[in-house]
Amino acid sequence: MNPEMTAEERAAYRAFIRDNHPDRGGDPDAFVAGLARFRAGTAAPEGDPATPGAEPDPEDARYDAPVVVVADLPFAVRVAIAAIRTVRRQRNNRVD
Repeated sequence: MNPEMTAEERAAYRAFIRDNHPDRGGDPDAFVAGLARFRAGTAAPEGDPATPGAEPDPEDARYDAPVVVVADLPFAVRVAIAAIRTVRRQRNNRVD
């Protein structure tokens, strides 16, 4: 998101993300095309949130990166981390 966006542009951007994000059931191609259009500074026509035929920026490799699944830490490591966090929490009792 561009920090120089007006309130209306920011609201349109957020509405687009909310309505078209693939994690919320939106079309991934339309989402990428819409993001490219927002980055270019041109808003979508009214009633057409994203043009499916639009090409995303070929230099933007974020969408082509493989998904990396991280395995859970062993139980002993998780217990050690929990103990460290507990000790730190007890040491840093700040009253604001």
